[in-house]
Amino acid sequence: MAKKSITKRWIVNNLGVIILALVVIEMAIIYAIQTYFYSSAKQYLISKINAVTSVLSIHSQDSAANFSAEMRNMLETFNEKDKIELMAINSKGRVVLTSSGFSPDADMVMPDYEEAMAKGEGSYIGRIDGSGEKILAVSVPISSMNSEYSSVRMVISLAEIDNTIKTYTLMVTIISLVIIVIIISTGLYFAGSIVKPIRQISGIAKKFAMGDFSVRIDNNSNDEIGDLCTNINHMADELSNAEAMKNEFISSVSHELRTPLTAIKGWAETLMVDGGENPETMKKGVGVIVNETERLSQMVEELLDFSRMQNGHFTLQEANMDILAELGDAVLIYSDKAKREEKQIIYNEPEMLPFVYGDKNRIRQVFINVIDNAIKYSSPGDTITIAAYEKDGSIIVSVADTGCGIKQSDLAKVKTKFYKANHTRRGSGIGLAVADEIIAMHGGTMDIASEGEDKGTTVTITLPANKNNEKKQSSSSQG
Repeated sequence: MAKKSITKRWIVNNLGVIILALVVIEMAIIYAIQTYFYSSAKQYLISKINAVTSVLSIHSQDSAANFSAEMRNMLETFNEKDKIELMAINSKGRVVLTSSGFSPDADMVMPDYEEAMAKGEGSYIGRIDGSGEKILAVSVPISSMNSEYSSVRMVISLAEIDNTIKTYTLMVTIISLVIIVIIISTGLYFAGSIVKPIRQISGIAKKFAMGDFSVRIDNNSNDEIGDLCTNINHMADELSNAEAMKNEFISSVSHELRTPLTAIKGWAETLMVDGGENPETMKKGVGVIVNETERLSQMVEELLDFSRMQNGHFTLQEANMDILAELGDAVLIYSDKAKREEKQIIYNEPEMLPFVYGDKNRIRQVFINVIDNAIKYSSPGDTITIAAYEKDGSIIVSVADTGCGIKQSDLAKVKTKFYKANHTRRGSGIGLAVADEIIAMHGGTMDIASEGEDKGTTVTITLPANKNNEKKQSSSSQG
C-alpha cells in the first residue's frame, strides 16, 4: 500500500471540509446580501408607488380636476425619473405615458402588471427582452380611480444594485480566501510540527533497531510530542546503559568463567604429568579442581536463575523453614574461606526466632550470595559481622563488612542486573539482582547501605515471620 502522509490526509480531509463549509457560508452570505438589497429596492418602489397612487386618489375625488391631465403632469414632474421610470397603463393594458417620455414596445411582457390585475398588487425581477437589462418592476391597479387607466407601474434598473452586490461578493470571496490561506498556513505549520519530530523519531528508531543508541532527538516542544521525545531519549539512555552493562556483563562472565577453567586445566595437566606420584601435589590439585568446579557450578546456577526470572519460570518450593539453620549453614560454608583470606566473621547466633514461610534453598542461596560478596569486597584484616533478630513481626538478618564500601552514586544501582560498582573484584553482576528478586518473592526487602568508599557496606534482609505458626525455633534444632 502507498504511504499516506499525515499532511496529505489533513489537506484532503480537514481542509476539504473547511473549504466546503466556507463555500456554503459564502453562498449563504451572498444570497442574504442579494435578498436584502432586492427587498430594500422593492420596498422603496412600493413606498414610492403608494405615494403616487395616494395623490391620484385625491385627484380622482376632485370632480373639477382632469384626471388624465393630472396623470400626465405627475409623470412629467416625477422627481426621481433619473433612477425610476413611472408608467401609466390604460385599460387595454398598454403603456400610454412614461416619466422618461419614451414608450416601450407594445408587445413588452409585464408579469408584475398581470399579477397586479389579478391580485391587486404585483412585482417582478428579471431581464427585459432584447436589451437584457435586469430590472425590478412594481405595479398597482388604479382602475377604481379612473376607468381610462388600469394601473401605474414603476421600473428601476438593478445594474447599480448588482454592482454593489458584486462588490460585497468580491469582498466576501477575498475574506474567505484569506481565511483559507491562514488555515492552510497554520494547518501546515501545525502538521509540520507533528510530522517533523515523528519523522525524526522514525529515523532514530531505525538506528536504535540497528543497535546505535548514541543519537538523540532534538526536542523543542513543551507538549505531548515533547514528552514523547523526552521519553524516547530517556529510553535510549536506559538502552545504552543496559547495552553497556550487558557487554560488561558478558566480558565479566567470560573472565569469571575463564579463571576457574584455567585453574582446572592447569592442575589437570600438572596431575597428568605428575601421574599421582606426589600425594601432596595430588591433594592440592584435586582440591583446586573441586573448589573451582564448585565456583563454576555456582556461577552457572546464578545465570540459570537469572534466566528463569527473566522468562517468568522462577518458582519457589515454600514450607515452614528454620531460617537460623540456613543462615548457620551459609556462615559455616564461608568460615574457612574467611580464615584463609585473613578476614574475620563474627556471628552471634540468637537462641530462637519465629519460623519463616518460604523456600529454604533459595533463602540459603541469598545468604551465601550476600556473605560471599562481603568477603569478596573486603581486604585482609577486615571484619564481617552477621546478626539475626526479630522486630515488629519481621525477621531481620544483617551482614555488615568493613571492606571497600560503595560510592553514593553507585548505591542505587548495585541491585540492577549486570551492574558492577567495583570492577577490580570478581563477580558477574547479577548475584544481588537475583538475591533481591528472591527476597521480594518472599514478601521481604533487601536494603544495601554504605557511607562511601572504604567505609564498609551493610546488607539488611527483612522477611515476614510466619504469623500462622507462633512456635519458636531453637538453635539446637539446626542441621
